[in-house]
Amino acid sequence: MWDSYKKGFQAYLKLEKSLSGNSTEAYLRDVDKLTEYLQLQSLALAPADITLKHLQSFIGWIAELGMQPASQARIISGIRAFYRYCLLENIVQQDPALLLEAPKTRRNLPDVLSFEEIESIVATIDLSKPEGTRNKAILETMYSCGLRVSEVVQLRISQLYMDVGYIRVIGKGDKERLVPIGDAATKYIKIYLQEIRRYMAVKPGSEDILFLNKRGAKLSRVMIFLIIKDLAAKARITKTISPHTFRHSFATHLVEGGANLRAVQEMLGHESITTTEIYTHLDREFLRKTLHQFHPLFNKNN
Repeated sequence: MWDSYKKGFQAYLKLEKSLSGNSTEAYLRDVDKLTEYLQLQSLALAPADITLKHLQSFIGWIAELGMQPASQARIISGIRAFYRYCLLENIVQQDPALLLEAPKTRRNLPDVLSFEEIESIVATIDLSKPEGTRNKAILETMYSCGLRVSEVVQLRISQLYMDVGYIRVIGKGDKERLVPIGDAATKYIKIYLQEIRRYMAVKPGSEDILFLNKRGAKLSRVMIFLIIKDLAAKARITKTISPHTFRHSFATHLVEGGANLRAVQEMLGHESITTTEIYTHLDREFLRKTLHQFHPLFNKNN
């Protein structure tokens, strides 16, 4: 019964919302879970027959399956998108998902490295080895540009515009953004390209990939993770560190320095400003110092 609705929803997501294939499939899986629930409950209901109570029972069911609040919220987002489509197409006259509440998710604040800690990690790199020069270029680029690890491994030589101080990044959903790149990152990318990479035997298909492994192929995300863990251990950093830590640190240091949130959002490639706003909560000491420095009550004796 629901197949035609799902096909229409799929076309709407692809053509009108311009979502990637992965995002479209994720939304369709959310609707699939709802129809699976209806079948298990022997409820032969069309989208227009579904009420808020049905949806609340469905969310209760997936919670009983052990699904985490974040996953539940993701499914609710998909169901809401489906019913927005149904309203547009006059499949339903009322949106039963309008008052459907998502479970509260606990937002874990990630560990952030200080600038000094980042410097100490980078300082442990052995530049006498070819991979050392590459690794320094990688870390400088990650901290300079706030890239996701997936964006680092996919970065191409043709996306570098270092003469004007920018790189072109392909982010989530194949969305492109231009990100400024710092002098240190530019310097070590050039050294890597001129002194290391140009002498490597590059595997077919990886000719334009910037960072290569010893076999001349694209690095894996796991490899970047292992490189960073090893360097952090050598620098005796005890915080929980991953490639994403450099991205978090990049954003936090910008916000601490007074950067505009919209600018940080653009550089990080966040679709929503609320995702970027997490960085306003990361450093309580910074907020305390800001209050003491600028609030008139704290400043009256200065």
